[in-house]
Amino acid sequence: MAEADTQHHSQVPSQSPSLHSVAIADLRPTQMTVGMREVEQKRSDWRGLAPTRTGQFLGRHMIPVVRGPKNRYYVVDHHHLARALHDEGVDQVLISPVADLRALDKDEFWTFMDNRGWIHPFDSDGRRQPRSSLPKSIADLEDDPYRSLAGELRFAGGYAKDTMPFAEFLWADALRRRVDAKTAKNDFDTALKTALDFAKSAGAGHLPGWCGAHARKGAPA
Repeated sequence: MAEADTQHHSQVPSQSPSLHSVAIADLRPTQMTVGMREVEQKRSDWRGLAPTRTGQFLGRHMIPVVRGPKNRYYVVDHHHLARALHDEGVDQVLISPVADLRALDKDEFWTFMDNRGWIHPFDSDGRRQPRSSLPKSIADLEDDPYRSLAGELRFAGGYAKDTMPFAEFLWADALRRRVDAKTAKNDFDTALKTALDFAKSAGAGHLPGWCGAHARKGAPA
């Protein structure tokens, strides 16, 4: 169960992976939305694990975090996984600190995070909001149907995984402008077909992971 919202981490002082567990309730998101369709798939995958394998899975899927002011842990990847585990009643996860910014004051911390591309304060309508609007907990992440669509589009072969920060959100924003909102929410198959047609076109050439204007293996007929 690989996480889809992969971000690129710039060169900053980092730490070794933490082997102690942290309460999911204490994790702070750095984005406002997730694709709940993807969250539900991860929940299903988790329920399909044998009880003897859950610990091993959590050990292989540590949550990347930045340690910030007041010793808070800010999630910089795997938001979908963290939300899925939370919704499945998992209390604790292992973390992998990628930077320790506890020495910064609040304003300097957020400026640094923004300049590194480690926050994405865009709401479910794709509009940028002040950083104060970022949710305080994983449980408060809202659904963005277009983020779900962007995730499914990648899994269907519409584009390749890319290390650009918030690559799936860039695709989500592009799809938001091309797929009717009612269709995205209520007719996912039609929305995905429209998304695939767009992904195969030259009009998607500016987006991360674009594979070229040609048919892709595994795309639905």
